[in-house]
Amino acid sequence: MGTINSNDGTEIFYKDWGSGQPIVFSHGWPLSSDDWDTQMMFFLNQGYRVVAADRRGHGRSEQTSDGHDMDHYADDLAAVVEHLDLHDAVHVGHSTGGGEVAHYIARHGERRVAKAVLISSVPPLMVQTEANPGGLPKSVFDDIQVQVATNRSAFYRDFAATAFYGFNRSGVEPVEAIIENWWRQGMMGGAKAHYDGVVAFSQTDFTEDLQKISVPVLVMHGQDDQVVPYEDAGVLSVKLVQNGTLKLYPDFPHGMPTTHADTINADLLEFVRA
Repeated sequence: MGTINSNDGTEIFYKDWGSGQPIVFSHGWPLSSDDWDTQMMFFLNQGYRVVAADRRGHGRSEQTSDGHDMDHYADDLAAVVEHLDLHDAVHVGHSTGGGEVAHYIARHGERRVAKAVLISSVPPLMVQTEANPGGLPKSVFDDIQVQVATNRSAFYRDFAATAFYGFNRSGVEPVEAIIENWWRQGMMGGAKAHYDGVVAFSQTDFTEDLQKISVPVLVMHGQDDQVVPYEDAGVLSVKLVQNGTLKLYPDFPHGMPTTHADTINADLLEFVRA
C-alpha cells in the first residue's frame, strides 16, 4: 500500500499486492478500493498481482475540492499504472469504475492494457436524453445530490440496505455486515467529491470511449440491477466495443461482486485466463 501524487498534485492512495500479471480494479461510487477486497484476495491467491486505488476524494485519497470528473479519474488511474510500471494489465471496473476504465483506455491508449471488464457499469450513458431515451431522468440524479449534500449518512445506509444489493427484494435476507461496510466506505470519502461525482457518472457519455477499445472486453451485468438497468448499459456497451462479450446474470443485483462473489470471481478468472 502507498500513495502517489497525480498530475495535478492530488494524493492518491493505492494497494499493490503480489506479483505476476496485474489485475487493476476501479471501484464504484461512493466507495473505495476496499470494495474489491474479496476479488483482490481471490486473484492474489491465484498468482496474480492485484492493484486498486481510492478515487480522488474517496476512501483514503486526498479530499480535493475539484477535479471530480472522468478526465481526472482516468488521469489519476494512469498515474498509478505508470508509477507501478504495469504492463499487460487486466482492468476491472464496477459501476462508476467501469466508466473510469473505459475512459482511461480511450484517453491513454492500450499499450499497457491486455483486457478490460465492465461490471454493472454506467457506460454508455446513464442520464436520459433525446439520443438516450432509455436512460434515467436527470431528476433522479439531482435528488441523489440533494441527499449527499444534506442527509449523506442516512442516505448511504438506506441505499446499501435496499437497491444496491437487492436487499429490498422479496426473499432476500439483508446482510448487516455488508450494509455497514458499504456505509463505512462511503463515509470515509468527502461529500464534495461524492456530490460532484454524481454528475461524472451520470452525465458522461462513454460512447466514443467504448468505440475506441479494441482489446477483449467482458461486460457483466445483473438483470435485477436496480441502480444501472442492464438493458440501457451492459447490453448497449457490448455492441460499441470492438471485441466484446456480454454475460448476463438473472436476478443478480448491482452489487453482485459482493453478494455473488463466487460466481463473479470464477467468471472473471475464466476470462483472464482465456
